[in-house]
Amino acid sequence: MMWPSIALLTFVTLQRLGELMLARRNTAALLAKGGREVAQEHYPVIVALHAAWIIGLWLLAPGRPVQPFWFLVFIGLQAMRLWVLATLKGRWTTRIIILPGAPLIRSGPYRFLRHPNYAIVAGEIAVLPLALGLPVFAIVFSLFNAATLHIRVKAENAALESAMILK
Repeated sequence: MMWPSIALLTFVTLQRLGELMLARRNTAALLAKGGREVAQEHYPVIVALHAAWIIGLWLLAPGRPVQPFWFLVFIGLQAMRLWVLATLKGRWTTRIIILPGAPLIRSGPYRFLRHPNYAIVAGEIAVLPLALGLPVFAIVFSLFNAATLHIRVKAENAALESAMILK
């Protein structure tokens, strides 16, 4: 049966495309309010990583059985993703945008983690391939994602500190 894996991949692909549209709208609104983008030089790497992840899954996963345990973990990650989006509202974007004078969000999942969205994405990058029976794929992309997130989190923390938001 091919349809469960194809349905899951279709969901994730449409979700990511929808999030890119939301991020583009939110980015434009934040910039219009005086926000400024920082550390954009690594953004194409993030886009390439995520595109390669989705393309790789589409090449390798159709027709593979969906593993129930990992699928349930993935569903849990989706609930946490929605919690992040609901908490950040118009401030959620895929770029690092500093909005002068805006306080740091400390509600929702941000009460527990400084960067919950990155933790969720790291989980998704590992868990979705595991749900589709691709453990080597999960490891390889998790390592690439960890390297990228190391750069991203460092850049975002520096930007927040320079804007004196973290102080």
